[in-house]
Amino acid sequence: MKQSAISLACILLVTVPAQAALKVGANAPDFMVQAALDGREFKFNLKSALKKGPVVVYFFPAAFTTGCTVEAHDFAQAMPQYRSFGTSVIGVSHDDIATLKKFSLSACQSKFPVGSDHDRKVMKSYDAALGFLTSYADRVSYVISPDGKIAFTYSDLDPDQHVLRTLAALKTLAPNRSATTP
Repeated sequence: MKQSAISLACILLVTVPAQAALKVGANAPDFMVQAALDGREFKFNLKSALKKGPVVVYFFPAAFTTGCTVEAHDFAQAMPQYRSFGTSVIGVSHDDIATLKKFSLSACQSKFPVGSDHDRKVMKSYDAALGFLTSYADRVSYVISPDGKIAFTYSDLDPDQHVLRTLAALKTLAPNRSATTP
């Protein structure tokens, strides 16, 4: 049922251009979520993560669906490049923490955390709901600069460009640093 609802939403939204509501320069809403990395649960806090450098927050509809698994794999493979920019990454969905613990091991390959926004408060604060299926997140990626401002947004249900575009945005934030090849 969950897979078919997401598939239907994707088909219906193909003709509607997706747009992230938070604009470049806006303050990124702070949040704390239960997260999983390497199958272990912890609390992720955006404000704390920003003290270490930029943060990519990407929203995804549901763990273990085809597009979300591809996207998580792409982020996992690119983690050496993100680290070269001093950047951390967190994926956020409505999934419960038990599901995300498993997803962090498989699709994320234990390379970055995924956070549970089970009550959808973070999704709402980032205006990242999936059209009329507000229980699910849209596929939206944000690059947040260490000062807590939105530096880049990208929204597209196709997972293929999220990693490339967020890395390109990070390169403009830190033009003297170049990402290493994984």
